[in-house]
Amino acid sequence: MNILTNKSILTYIGIAALSIAGIYSCTSSEDDNGGTDDGGGSGSTELHAAFADFDANNVTIMMSGTSSVNIETNGLPNHTSPYWSNTTARSAVDPMGNTLTTPAASSDHPLFVAPTVTSYAQMAPGNIDDFNGSYSLTVPASPTVASTSSATGLGAIGIAVSGSVIYNDEEGPNIPLDNAVGSLDYTAAHTGPQSYHYHLEPKAWSDDDNALIGIISDGFFIYGRKCASTGTYPTDLDASGGHTSTTQHTTTAEYHYHIQNTVYLNQYYIIFPGNYQGTPNNIQ
Repeated sequence: MNILTNKSILTYIGIAALSIAGIYSCTSSEDDNGGTDDGGGSGSTELHAAFADFDANNVTIMMSGTSSVNIETNGLPNHTSPYWSNTTARSAVDPMGNTLTTPAASSDHPLFVAPTVTSYAQMAPGNIDDFNGSYSLTVPASPTVASTSSATGLGAIGIAVSGSVIYNDEEGPNIPLDNAVGSLDYTAAHTGPQSYHYHLEPKAWSDDDNALIGIISDGFFIYGRKCASTGTYPTDLDASGGHTSTTQHTTTAEYHYHIQNTVYLNQYYIIFPGNYQGTPNNIQ
């Protein structure tokens, strides 16, 4: 795994949050016949209620005009991890055989915890606070399902409620995640090449439940393995883990994704192994 070099340590200051009043669910809208569409609509002037679950210290969310939403994050998670800077130095060997050293810090970051499911020897190079992980995403306020799906690429494919970003199920071009699982922390995330990011069910806040995970770059929200409308695992998911139903944030049905309840490597659940069902937008 590669790591960005010559990056200065970030000052751990969250992005100032927009104070949002009167948040209303508007991703799904009633059509002229009183029905609902697949999370689409002709536009919106208010933020979806799900955005209230995003960490306001790390993520700023606001309307952009009358039909788009701009999401900006500092890329930092709001929870503990062994990937925060700490007093233990560690080394890793990249695919080219180079040894990459993560030096010891003079003190442990307040959110640092010792590794449990991984180890210092297995961890990827770089600490969370070594990365300049600022990201911006603009999505439609009322996204629609596209006529054809499109494949995800490497890098960030979504923004999590914690402030960090979501990746797909690959560790490199056509390289499955399998061999990198050992580097993931207790919440299924690791560093590199440009961020701390999640690949699998993020147990820091979601463990076999219906919690909001974040938003995918096509504008659709993604939830945990269970559906709030039934309290159980949904049985009508498409190939991307999506379906149309109500959520804890809506009273009308809308299209959204779930972490699919399909076990991976005997114990994990990939956040997003499928294609975008909407039109993806760049996360910059």
